[in-house]
Amino acid sequence: MRARARIRLACAVLALLILPGVLAAQVAGQSDAQPAAQSNDLQSNDLLNRIWDGVQQAQKKYTSSCGTITETRTSSLMARPLVLHGKFCAEGMTRFALEYSEPSKVSIRFNQDYLNVRVGDKTEVLEVGSNVRRTQSYFSRENSIANLQKNFTITVQEDSGDYAMKLVPRTDAFRRRLNYLVVKLDKKDFLLRSLEVDGKSGVNSVFVIDVNSLNPKIPPETFEVYKPK
Repeated sequence: MRARARIRLACAVLALLILPGVLAAQVAGQSDAQPAAQSNDLQSNDLLNRIWDGVQQAQKKYTSSCGTITETRTSSLMARPLVLHGKFCAEGMTRFALEYSEPSKVSIRFNQDYLNVRVGDKTEVLEVGSNVRRTQSYFSRENSIANLQKNFTITVQEDSGDYAMKLVPRTDAFRRRLNYLVVKLDKKDFLLRSLEVDGKSGVNSVFVIDVNSLNPKIPPETFEVYKPK
């Protein structure tokens, strides 16, 4: 069970890592599509276009960031929610470091091709670069619009301070693993503020992200990982 929990945690972090590219493609697919089944509401189209433009500008403007993450994990099998507190730094789409300090210490680092998950004195080394690139290419290639419309139903809402996007899988390939995702972006800078992942395993995780440093110069050793020999 402990190993499975580490894998779930690593997968959640990877989801955060690839999210900007995925999100951009998803919004593009919805805003560019014209069939009546998608949306006939001009206001919705305007909102989608606004989000799309904002995400693109944010990706170009902010190439690195650091901040804090609070993950609240719930399940019908848990007596009470598990709340994890940590700090992260990210650089582009290929480097990510997260250090959970509470309730126990967990270190997660992703650099190019390799993911390290360290719990106590044990480090698990995984080669995941090809999987990450495959996922990114799936959502960014020329036919990504058709893929997204086939696999997800996407709804967008505008709140007082956020844009919220809910993604519900349509096809079995995604429904087997995922009930839904909810992505919230800040209306001012279009940065990710929270991510909710509701999985078929019965575990719901909500990640609240607080970015406190944009475009910092991050020491290379922050992203150092062990590689298989």
